[in-house]
Amino acid sequence: MRIIVMAGTSDAVHIINHLAKHEDIEVIATTTTKYGGDLAVSAGADEIIVGRLGVHEIADLISVNKIDLLVDATHPFASEASINAVKAAHNSRIKYIRYERPSIKIPKNENVFEVSSFHEAGTKALKFINENPNAKMMYLAGVTTLRQITEIIKPELTVARILPMVYSIKKCLEIGIPSQNIIAMQGTFSKEFNKALMKEYATCVIITKESGESGGTPSKISAAVELKIPIILVKRPTIPELEKEIIFSDMDNLLKSVVDQTKI
Repeated sequence: MRIIVMAGTSDAVHIINHLAKHEDIEVIATTTTKYGGDLAVSAGADEIIVGRLGVHEIADLISVNKIDLLVDATHPFASEASINAVKAAHNSRIKYIRYERPSIKIPKNENVFEVSSFHEAGTKALKFINENPNAKMMYLAGVTTLRQITEIIKPELTVARILPMVYSIKKCLEIGIPSQNIIAMQGTFSKEFNKALMKEYATCVIITKESGESGGTPSKISAAVELKIPIILVKRPTIPELEKEIIFSDMDNLLKSVVDQTKI
């Protein structure tokens, strides 16, 4: 059985690692970055495809490699990738399965704010910055959406924690983030480590996204709450295209379902 795993997350690494142990399963992993590709290879993927893929590119990959199943394990905020995957799977008449990491329960606290978009997050954070002229905003939501924030908040007032990748660092510098405000580190991080960074950079407000437990969201929230720093969480996007699809939030159930299909 030949499977595409749309990867780039810790969840995908776990899925690939498990499937690679089965001799009758061949895994082709797709990622948007070389770093994600390296993780997929180390997990046991037979082949990797690096780059952003549209509907036609995914469909071609399915056709050329005679793919039987597509497993979408992309990030909850990678909505475009999931939409493209669903359309390509339907057009190619193969099965599509989505792994959606579980959401977390957001604590009720006067310093925890939920918003529906990055623009709304930036606008809300700006109010806290204006009240604290010598402090900075810490951005913990990935380099992809950073420009949406710096269009509202000055780059020099933004501290961005990003993956230690050349692409991410260059993106920050292009946007105008000062080098001393770039924290290039691989997570996830403990509550205590998050607290240390927040204090070190004189943080007055934090922006992150609801990426689930595996994305380190609980420790970010806990750190901010203990320091009484406002933290703004961008809620996950709703993807109508997934409403009728098979979605697992339990990793064991997903893996069992995929392996069972090799026996059909």
